[in-house]
Amino acid sequence: MADRSDTTSRRIKLRQLNALVAVAQWGSMAKAAEHLAISQPVVSKAIAELEQVLGVRLFDRVPSGVEPTPHGRALLKRSVAIFDDLRTSVSELETLSDPTAGELRIGCEENLSTGLLPTLIDGLTQRYPKLLFDVALGDPATLQQRDLLNRRVELAIMRIAIADLDQALEASILCHDRMWVVAGMNNPWARRRKLTLADLVNERWCLPPPDHPVGALVIEAFSSLGLKPPQRSVSVGSALCTSNLVAQDHYLGVLGDIFLHFNPPSVRLKVLPISFPVTAPPISVITLKGRTLSPAAQLFLDFTRRAITPLASQKQKIAREV
Repeated sequence: MADRSDTTSRRIKLRQLNALVAVAQWGSMAKAAEHLAISQPVVSKAIAELEQVLGVRLFDRVPSGVEPTPHGRALLKRSVAIFDDLRTSVSELETLSDPTAGELRIGCEENLSTGLLPTLIDGLTQRYPKLLFDVALGDPATLQQRDLLNRRVELAIMRIAIADLDQALEASILCHDRMWVVAGMNNPWARRRKLTLADLVNERWCLPPPDHPVGALVIEAFSSLGLKPPQRSVSVGSALCTSNLVAQDHYLGVLGDIFLHFNPPSVRLKVLPISFPVTAPPISVITLKGRTLSPAAQLFLDFTRRAITPLASQKQKIAREV
């Protein structure tokens, strides 16, 4: 079986796999040919040759075009990884002479993309202007399944508990981010000097959904005190949306130190004097296990650690204006 696999793999050509990926992505031979800037017969021939080498059918015809068979999906998954490794290898070769030049594909949780990520990218490109960035945004689950495991990005920054991390991934903790209950400056609760979560159960809240790291944290915080979690008047995973809505004075929200540090002065919020009873999952850089980072990715990681250390060490003052 091993000899047959070796013989078959040697007969497979990169141009055939390239055609496979393109046809699967665009859903038709014609669109794939247009994308690859070659003729449709060339694409059809490449797929036919690949099917002949493997002895299986890779695509089925459907009303909208074609879709991969189970065999096609299996080969497609490995092909994506092959081209990712090839691109990374070429990038590494290009950057050996200059490790500060190259393209870095990174993912970022949306809540960290409005302040932290732009600061990191801007700071790094000020030092290394040849660096290029390709950024994918999403929630932690999407970044793991869609981007990291499919190798669309090399690393991702997100807030996640280690227990929620896919077994094929590993986390490098950047910092622990304290959470705060926030209100608009003219919200009646903003004038109170002493508060507990029990006082706020029946208020109008703007919170992430329960499966979001912060949404789950809020449920845990109220439950730990024997309280029923507050009803979400607005359910949204975006910290930016939350901050802008809370600033209108009719809602309460929960935001972290890092987000509040970068919150623009025009969005005026008040941190309420409440000690949040549970610890938030750490903000981490997530990568594939056992995979060596490219020079550009390692440069980004090292810079991120240096930049985030002073932010993480700053003590947020209760009831300060942000």
